Amino acid sequence: MLLDKLNQFDIILASGSPRRQQLLAEMDISFRVLTKPVEEVFPGRLSPDEAAAFLCQLKSEAFTEKDFNKNTLLITADTVVALDNRILGKPENTQEAITMLRHLSGRKHQVITGVCLRLPGKRKIFTTATHVWFKTLPEDEIDYYVRQYQPFDKAGAYGIQEWIGHAAIRKIEGSYFNVMGLPTHRLYEELDGFLE
Repeated sequence: MLLDKLNQFDIILASGSPRRQQLLAEMDISFRVLTKPVEEVFPGRLSPDEAAAFLCQLKSEAFTEKDFNKNTLLITADTVVALDNRILGKPENTQEAITMLRHLSGRKHQVITGVCLRLPGKRKIFTTATHVWFKTLPEDEIDYYVRQYQPFDKAGAYGIQEWIGHAAIRKIEGSYFNVMGLPTHRLYEELDGFLE
């Protein structure tokens, strides 16, 4: 069983995201959190899928071989939101969050998470995409959500696990947990193959 294999490793989740930490813990995986400062900037020519892969690899590369012992398994991840192939980052203020949600209103967008698995001398990167459909959002609901939940640490200016996910998301195609920040089912599969 994969969980038995994983017990042999010192697993590091390099993410300050409480949602990723919660999801990995709910997978019954024992890990510790260790983050390193990374400037999350990617070349403008990258597609959303390529950007997610680039950013999770960037976070992984912040760790040097000195940070590893022979049984260290490092997991890094980054999630991007894309509308019409254009990446929506994290809003810097209330107005930017409101503008992003206006753009998402009544539309389908993509949420892509890149994950990098790393052992000493071995690395695997994969991405997972989920399609999300918002209902048409009235201005007062956008205003309520932004002021009440202040989604400034979230790509695309929303968290699916918050009020807006319950009230305004009509449909998703793909992994719900991916939209939260970690594609748990795919991660389990990839870890199983990676540790063979």
